[in-house]
Amino acid sequence: MVQLTRVCLRKYGKFLDNLRLYVRGGSGGMGLPRLGGQGGDGGDVVVVATKDMTLKRIKDKYPEKRFVARAGENSSVKALKGERGKDCSIMAPIGITVTTDDGKVIGHLNAPGDRVKVAKGARGGSYHSLFNPSKAKHHHIRLDLKLIADMGLVGFPNAGKSSLLTAVSNATPQIAGYAFTTLKPEIGKLMYKDHKQISVADLPGLIEGAHLNKGMGHKFLKHVERTKQLLFVVDVGGFQLATKTPFRSAFEAVQLLTKELELYKEELLSKPALLVVNKMDLPDAEEKLAALKTQLQNPEEFCSLLDEDMIPKEYIAFKHILPVSALTGFGIENLKNCIRQSLHDEVEMKTQVVVEEKLQALRQHL
Repeated sequence: MVQLTRVCLRKYGKFLDNLRLYVRGGSGGMGLPRLGGQGGDGGDVVVVATKDMTLKRIKDKYPEKRFVARAGENSSVKALKGERGKDCSIMAPIGITVTTDDGKVIGHLNAPGDRVKVAKGARGGSYHSLFNPSKAKHHHIRLDLKLIADMGLVGFPNAGKSSLLTAVSNATPQIAGYAFTTLKPEIGKLMYKDHKQISVADLPGLIEGAHLNKGMGHKFLKHVERTKQLLFVVDVGGFQLATKTPFRSAFEAVQLLTKELELYKEELLSKPALLVVNKMDLPDAEEKLAALKTQLQNPEEFCSLLDEDMIPKEYIAFKHILPVSALTGFGIENLKNCIRQSLHDEVEMKTQVVVEEKLQALRQHL
């Protein structure tokens, strides 16, 4: 068990989702006192969202993780106003939140071409500064990656999330018979006959206590924040993480997953959610599915097996409960159709809200 854990951590370590960088704006150019010349301003340091970029690539290309913009030109007889220094651009992945060292958000990179200024260049010397340039700004920043996807798979280890992602999409995640096979985030694309594409993220498996950063903890939970909807995945037969941990039924798994999300960030539970009940090829699966549906209709009556502090404040009302078998392909097409319909319904609802708000604003001006 210890050996397996070491292998998992080493492999997961190859995936970077947080990187600390030193940034400094360019120095300003000197002014020219005898002619009243003004030095050029220093360049800025900006982070730019770029397709096909990773944090690991930044780290490998710039091992010192140091980014400094060019200095402004000094004022001279030939050019009384010195040229501005060249900006330093850091090409970063889409889905980055740029923060200070203490966690204060500077900006977000949600689409290709988005830019965030992280260090301003110094002002060039002028009459008002006795022709001396100001000092360039410098500090450390963090690039924190939160994957952007339409759907995020939420499930405990060995629930079959990786197998499910393979069954519905073009992704090829690692699949095996032990708990932690998803060692880094994996995004697959659901392809439809009319060329519609939907992105689904399979993320490192939760364990009880993930909100406290146990297991892969926050490495998983933070990626849920930027998915539009949640796709809970449970094993119809229940699961047991290890011999010393209690066995959990499918119903208990749903409630524990809900509680982990609630404790990490309660607003995550406002996202629309679907429930996938996997491994329907197992014996007695239909009876267990029927029991699960009954329990979800009246969850308050069936939470006695859980410790009081692990019972969620509110129970999720799933838009769909979808029985599937990633192994045999049972229910996969229906799942894909429900995912598409759920996302479509959300867009329609948001559009309707915007239309009603505009109509209300027009009525107020009449």
